[in-house]
Amino acid sequence: MDLRILDRLRCPVCGEPLAEATAGTTSALRCPRRHSFDIARQGYVNLLAGRAPHVGDSAEMVAARAGFLAAGHYDLISAALRDAATEAVGRLRATPTPTPDVGAYPLVVDAGAGTGRYLGAVLAALPDAVGLALDVSKPALRRAARAHPRAAAALADTWQRLPLADASTAVLLNVFAPRNGPEFHRVLDPAGTLLVVTPDTDHLAELVDALDLLRVDPDKADRVAGSLGGHFTPVSSVVHRAELALTQAEVATLVGMGPSAWHTDPGALAARLAALPEPVRVTVAVRLDVLRPR
Repeated sequence: MDLRILDRLRCPVCGEPLAEATAGTTSALRCPRRHSFDIARQGYVNLLAGRAPHVGDSAEMVAARAGFLAAGHYDLISAALRDAATEAVGRLRATPTPTPDVGAYPLVVDAGAGTGRYLGAVLAALPDAVGLALDVSKPALRRAARAHPRAAAALADTWQRLPLADASTAVLLNVFAPRNGPEFHRVLDPAGTLLVVTPDTDHLAELVDALDLLRVDPDKADRVAGSLGGHFTPVSSVVHRAELALTQAEVATLVGMGPSAWHTDPGALAARLAALPEPVRVTVAVRLDVLRPR
C-alpha cells in the first residue's frame, strides 16, 4: 500500500497507526497493539471493527453500476466532482499554514465509494493526490481497489468511526451514500472540503411512474443540511442536469444499480420495461453541495 495513504490510516479498534506486515503469501495491516487486518487478494483491506450491520450492494448491483458508468452516462457527476475537488485542493494549498502532508499529498477519501469511478476521475485531475475508497460492499471494493494507481480501498462501515487520523483528509467525496457528519468533520483538514452528491427531485423522473420506482424524498436537501449543519458550513449548491437516451437494456441496468433494485419485482419490471418506446428519454438531475468544516 502507498505509504502516503498508509500513514493516515488508523486502527479501527484502538486508533493507533497501522503498518504493513507480510507472513508468507499473506499480507495484513497491524497496529502496535497487534490488532491485525487482512489485505484481500483482490487488493482491499478489511478495516471493520467487528461485523458489519449490512453487506452493502450485491455483486449484481455492482456489476450493473460498473457497466452503466463505463458507458459514460453519469460523466457529468465525475466532471462536477473533478472541478470542485481541483478548486478545493488549490484553496487548501493557498491557506497560510497548510498541514504539511495534506498539502503536499492531498488525500481524497470517497465514503461509500462503490466501484471507485468518481474517486478515479478526481485523482486523474490531481496528479499529486492519493485516494482511499471506503465501502461496506466487498464486490464494490474489488473494483475500487483497481480504480486508480494512486488509490487504495478499505472495507469500512461509514456509520462508525472512520479508520483515518484526525485532519488527515483534503477532500471527502460522498456520492449517493450515507453521511456521517461528526466523522467527516473529524477526518477533514480544517481547510478541507466535503463534496456531497444527492439526487434532485426530478432525477430519473420519467422512470419513476413508468416503472414504479422509489421516489426522491422532496425534503432531501433539508435532510442533507440537517445531517451536516452542526459540523459544516455550506459554500455552494448546484444542480447538474442532462438528458439521456437509453435502450431498454440500459434502463434495466440503471434500475438494477440503485435502491429500487431491492424493492422491484423482476417480472413486473420486465413487463413495464418492454412497454417503453426506445430510445427511453431519462433526466439525470443531481445536486452537488460544497461544504467546509466549521
